[in-house]
Parts: sequence; structure tokens; C-alpha cells
Amino acid sequence: MDRTAKENVVAGLSEVFDSSTLIVVTQYSGLTVAEATDLRVRMREAGAKFQVTKNRLALRALEGTQFSDMASLFAGTTAIAYSQDAVAAAKVAVEYAKKNDKLVVIGGSLEGDMLDVASVKALAELPSLDELRGKFIGLIQTPATRVASVLQAPAGQLARVISAYAENSEAA
Repeated sequence: MDRTAKENVVAGLSEVFDSSTLIVVTQYSGLTVAEATDLRVRMREAGAKFQVTKNRLALRALEGTQFSDMASLFAGTTAIAYSQDAVAAAKVAVEYAKKNDKLVVIGGSLEGDMLDVASVKALAELPSLDELRGKFIGLIQTPATRVASVLQAPAGQLARVISAYAENSEAA
């Protein structure tokens, strides 16, 4: 890789570090091309990305960013999973690592705060932003349907009482 290509990679990684909320650092020793492609597809579906990194270039890109404390994680065959959503990259990486021993989560950072492996796994168990939005909308809609059914019930009961009274009057 020539100098210009390296500068482009460092610039691209710097942009990733500047625009991401969550970075998960993994080791991928022995991961096949098909497995890496599958992981990238899963990441993309979740709104995250997975990128193999060269350690020296990643370390240069980390300088001056909020993630600069992660420098110690870049040793060996590393790759990063990143997203703007605070949960997406961790969720997919941890889920994939459970199924495939070749991918190992070694740490990460959420908005500049270092995360160990246990913290990344705990973060992965949280619901995503879309799931939270769905739950919130459900909570908002549930009381409205309950209020409508409560308001409708007395009118229905009153109509049944009047109908029964009318039937009794006609029978007598």
C-alpha cells in the first residue's frame, strides 16, 4: 500500500471515529470471506458497519478523537464495528460472536467512555432505538384505547337496559 492510499485510509477511519457514537473492537482470526460477508450484511441491516483495520493506521486515525483511549485494544488481527446508534454495533457483534468462535469482542467505546467486554455485552442486551420507539408508541396508544372503551361501555349498557325495559313493556 503506497503512502497516498495509507493517508486515504487514515482519513476515512478518522471520519468514522468522528461520526460514530459506538466503536466495538473485535479480533477476527480465522474468519472466512463468506463469514465476514455475512457479518457485514447483518451489520448493515442493523444500521452499523464492520471494517477490518490495520492497527498502525487505526492508531493514527484515533489520535485527537474522542476514542483515543482505545489505542491499547488494537493488537493482533483487529476489526471494528461501529454505528451512530448506541446499541446496534454491539448487538450484532456480540450475537455473531456467540455463534462463531472466530470473532471475539475485546472491548469498545461509547462516546469516548471505554467499555470492557462485559460492558459491551451488557450494552448489546439493551433494546435498540427503533425498539424503544415502538414501545413508547405502544405506551402512548394503550391508554387512548382504554379510555375509548371505558367511555363506550356505559352507553352500551344504557342501551341494553332501555332495550330490555322496552321488551318487558311490549310483553305486558
